[in-house]
Amino acid sequence: MKMLIVFNHPYDGSYCNAILSSVVTGLQKANHEVNIIHLDKEGFNPVMTAADLKAFKDKQAVDPKVLEYKNRLEQADHLVFIFPIWWELMPAMMKGFIDKVIFPGVAYDYTNQSNTQMKPLLTKIKGVTMITTMNTPGFLYWGIFGNAIQKAMMRGTFWKLGYKNRKWINLSMVKMVSDIKRKKWLKDIEKRFANIQ
Repeated sequence: MKMLIVFNHPYDGSYCNAILSSVVTGLQKANHEVNIIHLDKEGFNPVMTAADLKAFKDKQAVDPKVLEYKNRLEQADHLVFIFPIWWELMPAMMKGFIDKVIFPGVAYDYTNQSNTQMKPLLTKIKGVTMITTMNTPGFLYWGIFGNAIQKAMMRGTFWKLGYKNRKWINLSMVKMVSDIKRKKWLKDIEKRFANIQ
């Protein structure tokens, strides 16, 4: 399969980067084709400008990076998102990717005149996997803080677009757990992606 990874973490020594390495290693073991969008290193501007908003209305993206990403997305069979959860949400770079790339005329169109029903335009994509890290305990994130990423990304974005094969791997309390546990997570992720179909 052609796997497109959308990655967001500015620090090369981060645990997210270790996860990226495990995902890539697993995919390569299974002979999948890997394409990485590294938002922090590719000069992506996450800010929605006035020109972008007009483009939203016209269903015609104008940002050259968005047009490049559209071409890469059109080739993908499966999307993988890797990013940290900061203050219960995704970093600005990842939010900007969703705002500017999951965009009418790029990732979806409307099926009715009232613009309430969506159809995906990226029809090759058969699945979406999201991997996140956070230092908040999982039960607090779900029970107290409202599970914002699940609601925003897995339901609010990809469920609305009609992707049925959606998986979320969330690693919580990353800084607090033992190094042994962090290494086990990486091995488990590598194994999981070596067996992805």
